[in-house]
Amino acid sequence: MGLLGIIAGLAFLMFLAFRGWTILLLAPGAALIAAAFAGEPLLAHWTQTFMGAAAGFVAQFFPIFLLGALFGKLMDDSGSVRAIAEFMTERLGPSRAALAVVLAGALVTYGGVSLFVAFFVLAPMGLALFKAGNVPRRLLPAAIALGTSTFTMSALPGTPAIQNAIPMPFFGTTPFAAPGLGVVAAIVMFVFGMWWLGLAQTRARRVGEGFEIVEKGKFARPNIPADDLTVRELASTAREFDPAEIDRGSRTTLCPPIGVAVLPLIIVICANFIITQFILPSIDSSFLSQAKWGETSLSAVGGIWSVSLALFLAILVLVGLNYQRLPALRETIDAGANASVLPVLSVASLVGFGAVVAALPAFEAVRDWVLGIGGGPLVSLAVATNILAALTGSASGGMTIALDALGPTFMEISQATGLSPSLMHRVAVISSGTLDSLPHNGAVVTMLAVCGCTHKESYSDIVIVAVVGALIALVCVIVLGTMFGSF
Repeated sequence: MGLLGIIAGLAFLMFLAFRGWTILLLAPGAALIAAAFAGEPLLAHWTQTFMGAAAGFVAQFFPIFLLGALFGKLMDDSGSVRAIAEFMTERLGPSRAALAVVLAGALVTYGGVSLFVAFFVLAPMGLALFKAGNVPRRLLPAAIALGTSTFTMSALPGTPAIQNAIPMPFFGTTPFAAPGLGVVAAIVMFVFGMWWLGLAQTRARRVGEGFEIVEKGKFARPNIPADDLTVRELASTAREFDPAEIDRGSRTTLCPPIGVAVLPLIIVICANFIITQFILPSIDSSFLSQAKWGETSLSAVGGIWSVSLALFLAILVLVGLNYQRLPALRETIDAGANASVLPVLSVASLVGFGAVVAALPAFEAVRDWVLGIGGGPLVSLAVATNILAALTGSASGGMTIALDALGPTFMEISQATGLSPSLMHRVAVISSGTLDSLPHNGAVVTMLAVCGCTHKESYSDIVIVAVVGALIALVCVIVLGTMFGSF
């Protein structure tokens, strides 16, 4: 009955979540269903197990959600994201429209801008660029997905994405874990994705397919249903920015010079590297072992500190350089801060659900099945993370559930076999960004909406560049890591 309860809870969660019901109620409801089937005390699981795990996630990762959303909103309202997109458009032109969109998305998201902020800027630019180059409009969502949701989210070392931060407390790693393998994975994703987009354009030209205008003459910021409840709930669970806040605040009409626009992104990456590699290792962190600081260690919190500090420094520079281009600074800051609340609580609720499931006696059978998968611990970790990311529609939620339940076991395996925690970090992050891009994923739904496309028109190309490409990269990392270890 216990295993049946876990399946029933998951089915309840998936069925209603994919229809836009709030995960804040669905997650505890699903957890109580699973606990009821197991004959476990319901109120104790809700207040002690569920809320304890959810609160722990918020306490650990809210600084990154908060600063990341704030940084993205400031980059948007200051015109910096638009300046970067226009620069790429001018330099590459309509003949390389897909490459321009991919590189613009990659630059801003690797620098710390939320992909939802990037969506709302890249979509109108991409529509105009694809029209000028007579590139099929249906390929625009795939180009945006490749640039914003693949290698910059999970592969490139040092990315400030929340997905890259989540494994750090579990494995004692840094944002730059397994940098060589991360670069290899990023190259595989980028090259494969661009190959497919080029092939799709060639096929379209052969049959005479060109750009299709959705609304004739309208290529400015699309009328996006950001306040639509279904889109909002799905999007907030999938990523770290509440799309309802995207149009709040006030955007400048004057874009900054490209150097000013790019500088905050460079600061995020460089400051993250310097803090991780030089500053934090040089401090005396022995005080963290005291009870008043939670009896923790620098390896458990250093990654969170480095990303948070890097984002904070970039925010200061961004505001200082663009103060005159932020006409409503307080409203922009409020919107950015508010945009972090629903996403962090949504993912925390998924984590609470996972904690209840992991505490049930029947979960031992699930654990044994995962660990018994052939191919070794890296394959087991990849399969568990993939499945949970697919079921929850959330890369961060699926990965946290997997690591909460199985992280200590994998660390024991690491200590017994010499398997590098950095390698497990990179495998977990890349795994979280594969099957999370299924049709119900909030990022996919929002991306199609902003591009004016449907699942029927564009989803197959998204699957190729965001799912198949990531899976190929994951296989490469597992094979190379098994042969040569972490590098």
